[in-house]
Amino acid sequence: MTFLAPAFEIVRQIEPRRITSRITCVRGMVLRAANLPLPIGSLVRVESSIRDAEPSFGEVVGYDDDGTIIMLFSATRGLSAGDRVTGHDTAQTVNLSPHILGRVVDGLGHPIDDKGPVPEVQPCQLNPAPVTALDRAGIDQPLPTGICAIDSLLTAGKGQRLGIFAGPGVGKSMLLGAAARHTAADVSVIGLIGERGREVRQFIDTCLGPEGLQRSVVVVATGDESPLLRVRASMVAMAAAEYFSAQGLDVLLLMDSLTRYCQAQRQIGLSVGEPPASRGYTPSVFSGMAGLLERAGNFTGRGSITGFFTVLVEGDDMTEPVSDASRAILDGHIALSRKLANRGHYPAVDVLDSVSRVADDVSDKAHSMARRQIRRVLALYSEIEELLTIGAYVRGANPEYDVAVDFKSKIDTFLTQASDTGIAFDDMHRRLFDLAAAIGDALAGAARSTAATPSRRPAAQSTTT
Repeated sequence: MTFLAPAFEIVRQIEPRRITSRITCVRGMVLRAANLPLPIGSLVRVESSIRDAEPSFGEVVGYDDDGTIIMLFSATRGLSAGDRVTGHDTAQTVNLSPHILGRVVDGLGHPIDDKGPVPEVQPCQLNPAPVTALDRAGIDQPLPTGICAIDSLLTAGKGQRLGIFAGPGVGKSMLLGAAARHTAADVSVIGLIGERGREVRQFIDTCLGPEGLQRSVVVVATGDESPLLRVRASMVAMAAAEYFSAQGLDVLLLMDSLTRYCQAQRQIGLSVGEPPASRGYTPSVFSGMAGLLERAGNFTGRGSITGFFTVLVEGDDMTEPVSDASRAILDGHIALSRKLANRGHYPAVDVLDSVSRVADDVSDKAHSMARRQIRRVLALYSEIEELLTIGAYVRGANPEYDVAVDFKSKIDTFLTQASDTGIAFDDMHRRLFDLAAAIGDALAGAARSTAATPSRRPAAQSTTT
């Protein structure tokens, strides 16, 4: 070792070779540089020819006949042809640490909360190799969220991926904040992707609160930032969730919103020349979304990552491309109803339009039977709701419909709660079983009444004179 010590010292003093080039074109959000042989995903440093200008940083996003395509994390203002481009880092990593809990970071993983640097960081891969199907574990344990509508009728499991589908202003952020505060997870990772700056501050201070922030990591990329930074922030949030999962912790990942991640990916795809497919979304949007969502789940030998992803439904159209594609990947979806929100029914969960594909797997038999009982009554009520609205319903025509009318307000009371109040899983069970038992008795009485009298079809008043 003594013999080699001088050689090691020489190696340490050698400056690494930098790959450099010059900007040949600035068009829209992208730059082009000739003869810059860097892998896609590499970080680059761009130095403006303007005196005292701060350098910009970006990422290699593609290649074409004109050279290397680069997208910046900031605006292209002030750059011109001939400015120097230097390869900065080919490793797609983010620095993470156990001390990142309680911190707010940007899309590059840098703290933005004025609390100083995060100590004891270590580089973690942004895009690790995907987990194989056989390394995944089944979802067989419930994850209490403290939200009665979810825990009772849409029971979530550890490692499940759930979508929250709603138009703007229906309560998605409020529901996410309640989940972050009350869910029985070891760590929460929250990705606020493409949100307004005002809403980010409001979510952290009001929806999340100091107690929720203490066991959370918040990754922020607002809507005015580069689409590249919004996509990267989504990957940083997922990498942070994987970091804590590798330590054996059960992680709750909340991402608001998946739609804005897809919109940012679409902007990148169109900028590098991808053909638009469905409503302008490029093919890379859907492959990227699948890759991102599949990184959550329940795994063998490490902690689970339970994902709640909000999907902003454009024009309340549940068949638009992002909604349609994400429902096929996710393990369930929670639909929020504008009609319920307008009535002051919070959380505005439309139970009949929502489904948790693992609910029966993580619930005992009694819970599953009670869930089906209440959903049955809600379905019966939906069949006659229009008749009730116009005053055409006749009580006594169908005893089961009468039961639905009698219990609808009680079910609504059971499903609503204040956003700052969490309901214990045992308390939810007790209230659910009491309500289901009362409904069961009423339906049994309705069945006896129907068997004792001839069948009568009309449930509406005759309008003929």
